[in-house]
Amino acid sequence: MIQFKTASLLISRIAAAALITASASHVIAEESIDKVKAKITAAWQAAKPGIVVNTIEKTEMQGVYKVSVGPSSNIYSNADGTNFIVGDLFRVQPNKITNVSEEARNGDRAIAVASVKDKDMVIFPAKGEKKARMYVFTDVDCYYCQKLHHNMEKMNAMGIEVAYLGYPRAGLGSDSYKKIASAWCADDKQDALTKLKNRQEIPENVCSDNPITGEKGQYNLGRQIGLSGTPALILEDGELIAGFLEPEALASRMGLK
Repeated sequence: MIQFKTASLLISRIAAAALITASASHVIAEESIDKVKAKITAAWQAAKPGIVVNTIEKTEMQGVYKVSVGPSSNIYSNADGTNFIVGDLFRVQPNKITNVSEEARNGDRAIAVASVKDKDMVIFPAKGEKKARMYVFTDVDCYYCQKLHHNMEKMNAMGIEVAYLGYPRAGLGSDSYKKIASAWCADDKQDALTKLKNRQEIPENVCSDNPITGEKGQYNLGRQIGLSGTPALILEDGELIAGFLEPEALASRMGLK
């Protein structure tokens, strides 16, 4: 009997300790974002002076925070900044594993491309009812960019509006940049861009206020959201499709079939 009471007391103490620990963890998880940001910033700056923590967000994992220190950064830290990992966070559910980090990137991309004014893009509207808009970061010398453009009539006929943003892969100042900027500066942007995609020449006319260059330009925007090549197709929900798709496959991906 004494042994039983002793065991019961020990179990009760263990349970109480576990409850206290869980409560403490909950308090840490619910600590204000401002305090967590201050702790992480202090810890990281002590290790690497000059590092700038831009934003902090709670994640689905208790006590783990998503930290942004630059464009497309994917860093997860504990509340005091003493440990962090770099990579994607996944959600595990019955019969499903979801990339939570990619969901967040989708949201960021959707906001980023939606912020670009229509007048700063070259838009090929849908024929008839517009069922969806697709943003395309493009380069005029890219083979698959050219191939995608050759399917423009089919995509437009399916109700897909294509909104182009300029992304010369060779960088600003390159021949590709001069070509695509000249299309953006042309009186008839659609015609100029189509000619370039058909490997025809157009007059060089790089206007100083073209929306491709500059800190807030489309080339820099593409770099900020982590583009690695062209064509880069971004759907309205922010999903990134890296590379070329035939119109039928694209429509299916967009839920239009």
